[in-house]
Amino acid sequence: MRRILSYLSLIFTTFFLALAALTLAPFDGKGEKVHRIARLWARIGLAAAGISASCEGSEQLLAPPYLLMSNHQSALDIPVLLACVPLSFKFIAKRELFRIPLFGWAIRKAGYISIDRENPREALKAMEEAVRKIRGGTTVLIFPEGTRSPDGKLLPFMKGAFFLASRAAVPVVPLAIVGSNPLQPPGRVVPDLRGHVTIHVGRPISPDGKKGLSSKAELMEEVRRAIEGLM
Repeated sequence: MRRILSYLSLIFTTFFLALAALTLAPFDGKGEKVHRIARLWARIGLAAAGISASCEGSEQLLAPPYLLMSNHQSALDIPVLLACVPLSFKFIAKRELFRIPLFGWAIRKAGYISIDRENPREALKAMEEAVRKIRGGTTVLIFPEGTRSPDGKLLPFMKGAFFLASRAAVPVVPLAIVGSNPLQPPGRVVPDLRGHVTIHVGRPISPDGKKGLSSKAELMEEVRRAIEGLM
C-alpha cells in the first residue's frame, strides 16, 4: 500500500505542482516561489513513502551564495535535499530530467541547469551558466561524482565540478547524504523501504588562491576528504 501511495503521490503531485510552477514562473524572477513549490513536492513525496529526513550542521550556511557539493547515492537524494537544505538553490542536473513532460519544463523554468555529460562543449556551456548564476547571488548544487553510486560508496569526482568552483570563486560547501541508498537503490522509481535520511553539512571551503591545475586537484581532494568524513 505504501508503494502504491508513493506512485500516486509521484504522479499527481508532480502533475499539479509542475503546472503551478509553470504558471508562477513568469512572475518569479529569482525562482523563489518555484523553489518553495519544489520543496512542497519533495516533502509530500517523502511523507507518502514514509521517509523522514534531517539536516545536521545547517548553521554553517550563513553567507550564501555557495557552491554545494554532495555525494549521490539514490534518486531519493533530490527530494531529500529540496526538503531539508534551508537555502534556495539550483541543481545542475542531467539533461534527461529536462525531457520529462511538465516536470522537465518546470525545472527549466525554475532555473535549474541542464548538463549533457556526453557533449563536452554543451557541458562547458552549462558550467558557464552556473558561474553566471552564482555570481548573480544564486547558490548552486552539483553532484561531483556525476552519477549515482550503485552501492553508496563515493565514486571518483568529475573535474568539471572543480572548474566551476574555480570560476565561481565562492565557498564550496561539502554535503554528505547518509541512508538514501538502501531505501531507494538505483533503478527503483519509488522507495522500497521506510526510514530516515540525514544530510550532514560540512565547513565551507574557500577556493581562494586555487587557480591552477594543481590547485584544482588540491581542492578536489579537500572536498572529497570532507565528504568522506561526513559520511
